[in-house]
Amino acid sequence: MIEETETIEEFLARHSADVEEAVRKAAAAEIMPRFRRLAEHEVDQKSGPHDLVTDADRLAERYLTDALGALLPGSVVVGEEAVHADPAVYEAVRSDAPVWIVDPVDGTRQFVHGDPGFCTLVALARHGVVLASWTYAPAPDQLATAVRGHGAFLDGARLRCGAPEPGRLLEVATSHPDYTTDEQKRALRGLWADGVAPRPCGSAGLEYLAVARGELDATAFCWEAAWDHAAGLLLVEEAGGTHLTLTGTPFQITGGNTLPFTAARDTATARRITGLLSTPDTPTPQPGTERPTPAP
Repeated sequence: MIEETETIEEFLARHSADVEEAVRKAAAAEIMPRFRRLAEHEVDQKSGPHDLVTDADRLAERYLTDALGALLPGSVVVGEEAVHADPAVYEAVRSDAPVWIVDPVDGTRQFVHGDPGFCTLVALARHGVVLASWTYAPAPDQLATAVRGHGAFLDGARLRCGAPEPGRLLEVATSHPDYTTDEQKRALRGLWADGVAPRPCGSAGLEYLAVARGELDATAFCWEAAWDHAAGLLLVEEAGGTHLTLTGTPFQITGGNTLPFTAARDTATARRITGLLSTPDTPTPQPGTERPTPAP
């Protein structure tokens, strides 16, 4: 078993390319052959009609569990589908062992409907700290990587969030209405404010990538599942962005966060978003009404 964070850093220096290869091979073997070719029996529901799982999810996670565990002896794997089968698996996120956090198909609903907006997410963490991440969008064949303290990259090019242009409408991806409770919807209503343009999110991993690229200003999410957030939050951090919960503290993958939380291109934007989320009494706009306009 790895004993020190420095040793994990040495592991990453030697084996990041091997992790990348495992992620690409999982997608090539189990995900892309089923893209736009899913049979009815290959798609199931979990908690409801909006919570889907496919054979691609299950088989890609199994592939990655075997490959990643072999790369780093003594590590454990926390995958979305394994946790669905046995919720106790999630406790490994809080253990002392190095943990691989895996979402085999982030954006399963898009995948099922033939939309290319899905990705595979892998993060390596220890003691609740994310040390490295891989975000792979197999349809366009784009790979974003981050190693703590060493920056974020997309297909080898450095990523930098930058700050939003002053006076421009802030674009914010929020938890999708299909996956939020009434209380969570009320918490998100504060984003219907001057100068902010909220919209429902797609794949969380790809929304984080958009923040890291400076194409999206912020996110506002209401759930804690580490497999959705770990990879993307490190990507945003290493690209120069930040993330905050409603208490003003960074999001913790081990849980216990005050929600909703935001990841943003810069600290000022993060504080503005959490400030709005802290005041969830704005009336909900009716369908067909105009979106908020930028402040003067």
